[in-house]
Amino acid sequence: MDMMIDDALARGGAGRYQARLLGVFGLVWTADAMQVIAIGIAAPSIAASFGLTVPQALMTGTLFFLGMFVGATVFGRIADRIGRRNVLLLTVAAEALFGLLSVFAPGFTALLVLRFLTGAAVGGTLPVDYAMMAEFLPPRNRGSWLVWLEGFWAIGTIIVAVTAWAVAGREGVEAWRWIFFVATVPAIIGMGLRLFVPGSPMYLLRSGRDAEARRVIDRVLQVNGADPLPEGVRIVPTPINTEQEGIFGPTLLRRTLAILAVWFLVSLSYYGIFVWVPSELFASGFGFVRGYGFLVLMALAQIPGYALAAYGVEKWGRLPTLQIFLILSAIGCFLFTIAGSTALIAASLLLMSFALLGTWGALYAFTPELYPTGLRGTGMGTASAMARVGGLLAPSMLAYVFAQGFGVAIGMFAALLVLAAVATLMIQVETRNVSIG
Repeated sequence: MDMMIDDALARGGAGRYQARLLGVFGLVWTADAMQVIAIGIAAPSIAASFGLTVPQALMTGTLFFLGMFVGATVFGRIADRIGRRNVLLLTVAAEALFGLLSVFAPGFTALLVLRFLTGAAVGGTLPVDYAMMAEFLPPRNRGSWLVWLEGFWAIGTIIVAVTAWAVAGREGVEAWRWIFFVATVPAIIGMGLRLFVPGSPMYLLRSGRDAEARRVIDRVLQVNGADPLPEGVRIVPTPINTEQEGIFGPTLLRRTLAILAVWFLVSLSYYGIFVWVPSELFASGFGFVRGYGFLVLMALAQIPGYALAAYGVEKWGRLPTLQIFLILSAIGCFLFTIAGSTALIAASLLLMSFALLGTWGALYAFTPELYPTGLRGTGMGTASAMARVGGLLAPSMLAYVFAQGFGVAIGMFAALLVLAAVATLMIQVETRNVSIG
């Protein structure tokens, strides 16, 4: 008797085993968030340490994003060949090593090299993390759990903001070293915990390692308190006929192009809003939005966004939830353009934070489900790489737009987010409660 692997996972549901995985993956996801958010926060301190201007210090961010692009492109594909577990052990160890070495960088050139290497490790971790977590979850719970994994991003944002707040202005303290150190601690802890995470049962099955996959499934069922599989039952992968075509093959081309466009447009808007808008407001006299307290407040606004996204992906579906949050994000930008007071500007920024991070939650839940197991790492890696292109292009593109006028720039963000919502119409796939094995 044969049983599809998604059906086998469904016997145990999403319980203690998946909660443990969420803690392990979430810990490193927190570290990844801290490394990314630290780009802008650490720049003034780096500039002061090495006698640079802040734009020169932000080269550390450019190199970090370039590293993320390389890591996402390369490691996602490797994960489909040698396994998710092996890649994650490598990338998390590299993130811990190069992140820690960044703390002790003796000069700016060394720091640039180390930030590139750290970025490559983070870029490799992000997409593979999601592919692997998705492959341990039954269809009924997969979307909401993946959104909650993305929710650890808010935790990382809060921690790095509080760290910067604590060390800011202390005489003789190079704040950036403390920020990078704190950002590396979760990766160091996660590196040890990852040793106890087995290979993905879906990947093991696709690789012909049936006995190993059976042992993993048996362990999941045992920890979750479910009845074991009956004797004689053979676990088999869900039949999928698109793995040989690739993500740009005839069957998957339309959805791949659409989802890559969404990742690029959302990334461009996210980094434009949360890197450029605060600095412009500061220059215009609204300095409170540059304060660490307001950054913490914006991170807290992300949490209900994740909660609503986690509810929506299971109640309404992945695609409708993504579209709703994209439109809400665009509305937040529009309200910003007509805001006539400091309070309304702050409120619109909080709405953007709520909606954009809900968008990321739905996007991260939806994307790995669009691809079969043999292409999931490649699909997530390519999407993540496209997001890094948005991050790399944001400074130069948006600087030009801001020169045309502040309202024009914010209006452009709204237009980009509406365009992303339109691009989702090309996907024409809903993956709620659909097997991905």
